[in-house]
Amino acid sequence: MERLIFHVDVNSAYLSWESVKRLSEGGEDLRLIPSAVGGDPSKRTGIILAKSIPAKKYGVTTGEPVSMALQKCPGLVLIPPSFGLYERNSRAFMAICRKYAPVMQKFSVDECFLDMTGTSLIYPDPIALAHQIKDEIRDSLGFTVNIGISSNKILAKMASDFEKPDKVHTLFPQEIPEKMWPLPVGDLLFVGKMSTARLQEEGIMTIGALANTPVKKLQQILGEKGGLAAWESANGIDESPVSEEREDAKGYSISTTLEEDVTSLEQARHVLLALADNVARRMRADGAKANCVAVDIRLSKLRNASGKTPSSRFTNKSRQRKLEAPTDVTDEIYEMAVSLFQELWRGEPLRLLGIALSDVTKEEYEQVSLFQDEKHERARKLDAAMDQIRGKFGMSAVYRAGATDSGRIGRKYKAQLDEKQSED
Repeated sequence: MERLIFHVDVNSAYLSWESVKRLSEGGEDLRLIPSAVGGDPSKRTGIILAKSIPAKKYGVTTGEPVSMALQKCPGLVLIPPSFGLYERNSRAFMAICRKYAPVMQKFSVDECFLDMTGTSLIYPDPIALAHQIKDEIRDSLGFTVNIGISSNKILAKMASDFEKPDKVHTLFPQEIPEKMWPLPVGDLLFVGKMSTARLQEEGIMTIGALANTPVKKLQQILGEKGGLAAWESANGIDESPVSEEREDAKGYSISTTLEEDVTSLEQARHVLLALADNVARRMRADGAKANCVAVDIRLSKLRNASGKTPSSRFTNKSRQRKLEAPTDVTDEIYEMAVSLFQELWRGEPLRLLGIALSDVTKEEYEQVSLFQDEKHERARKLDAAMDQIRGKFGMSAVYRAGATDSGRIGRKYKAQLDEKQSED
């Protein structure tokens, strides 16, 4: 039986969700004017997370610095991100998708795969079904999606990226030469900017040219794995299943580049607590615990005696330590992170902080300490309560006191951390 896969992708998700909210409050539709979500509008910092079609006409691109976007479009309306709002809308549109699909796989906050294989008796016309799902999302939630249809995930996702917004497209294997091969090679899924540049240097300008290049030559250009993966993608070869459950993570990590140099232990503690809170929450959601904690820092090098800045402006350091027993408790991860940080740091200006959790297990074993058991249990209950609130109302619904009790500092780094997470 040939597989039937849908890829559902929200059109300009963050901007669409902000627009729906503003319209419900009597405001204007951000999708119709040059606008974008991202960064700090008052400071012209951060990156563009989503942009409107009118903003795109000015050359504004997702992922570029806000300052650069404002140079291209001085009248650009900037909106700071609201991740609690995005999580609620994400759950809402995926709930509609889940009604129709035997298996649904969340791919990111604004896209998912549906495995519709074997549903022909219920839904004899897959294109009509895709329109039904698309229209229900639009009419009930107020924002639009594109749906791509094919026999595998990579072709379905490529199809959903065709003409937007509010469209349904097919890309079955027999349609590849006509619909996909004429596209620029950089449009191929998982072929990044560096790979695109290397391929273009070799005269491989389109996906079709890539598909018809010998695998061995591609492996010489992109490496053994990269070359094979690119060739398979260009030829529409993909056997990966639509899986309801995510594969077990081997580790969890998070980092944030700081808007300003951190120069005090108090500031660093606030950032580390926000990092620990976020990465531990993700691990708990998977039912996992970590046996090892690592801290990464990036230091800004000061100018030398002659007043010149060193050729390399930054230096990186890291340190890790095994825990006495696996844990998923935010406070315990935070305390270990602070200890490691104090061993690494000697007061130099900090530009980046990160925490990584490894040696992950899902076993239920837990070492009991007569002296720490009560404290440990209180911390676990606090984590559970906060996870429940955030799951219902979004990440911004509640913060730990230590991450915000310094006012401006806590809020600023929390906002930066949230922005970083949105790119994962």
